[in-house]
Amino acid sequence: MNAQLKSVLYVAIGATSYGVLATFVKYANNQGIGTAGLAFSQYLFGALILSVLVFLFSKKSETPQAESKSLHPKIQLMLFGGFSGLTSSFYYLSIQYVPVSVGIILLMQTIWMGVVLEFFTARALVNRGKILGAFVAIVGTMLAAKIFETDIELNLKGIGFGLLAAVSFTGMMYGTSRVALQLPNLVRSQYLVYGGLVVIVLFWNVQILQEFNWTILITWGVFLGCFGTILPPILFNKGFPIIGTGLGSIIAALEIPISVLSAYWILNEEISNLQWLGIVIILCAVVMINFRKKSRSVKS
Repeated sequence: MNAQLKSVLYVAIGATSYGVLATFVKYANNQGIGTAGLAFSQYLFGALILSVLVFLFSKKSETPQAESKSLHPKIQLMLFGGFSGLTSSFYYLSIQYVPVSVGIILLMQTIWMGVVLEFFTARALVNRGKILGAFVAIVGTMLAAKIFETDIELNLKGIGFGLLAAVSFTGMMYGTSRVALQLPNLVRSQYLVYGGLVVIVLFWNVQILQEFNWTILITWGVFLGCFGTILPPILFNKGFPIIGTGLGSIIAALEIPISVLSAYWILNEEISNLQWLGIVIILCAVVMINFRKKSRSVKS
């Protein structure tokens, strides 16, 4: 198997891992397990395992001087990793008020938010295709979020948390694709999760003490930690540099149908034809936004 195909599989598996998270968090909530305990267990387990992996597999050749020089990018990684903790917190709160199939659509507003952020930070990279793709994504969102279905009552609190999750996710994606790229993938993932863990503790604080126990860590923490804080960042860091951001973003959009299907199978959420049309439109928008970037990379 060549490196290109391996990298495609890495990104696809990472997206699939992210896609099942919300369904199982909501399933655990339905079993009476609190969100604060779940989020803390997820990040605590992820931080512990990544620390062990870095200890076992990272290179020991850095001198103390090199380590001191590398402290600043590690702090930057933790700061941007804080967006990860906010994303999980807002996303898990959102799906308490709206179906998972709607929550993932709200989270994926990062598709057009990323274009807006790029416009202000690197205006030269924004073209008509990206702007059109952003508008197409918004249209698809209105369909997928059931806005036009008259028998659906939209929960404004759930929508608000979902959009906050999208804003946080946009910040996380921006930072992790640009900060401390010189560090090994495991080390980058480690400090991103450290930052997420700190924010989780600050965000949920007392609720963690009320809801956390070691049984949750051993069961749900292991599962959510593997699929939410360990596998995706490692796999994305391995895949994206080889296949590029354009193709990688298109493949990572698999997270949307995976999340919707898992909610359908496990939570028995009903998915209307109008929702599926909206999801297809959103996926087309992802391709539109990234197609030119992909084409240029192939030509070069």
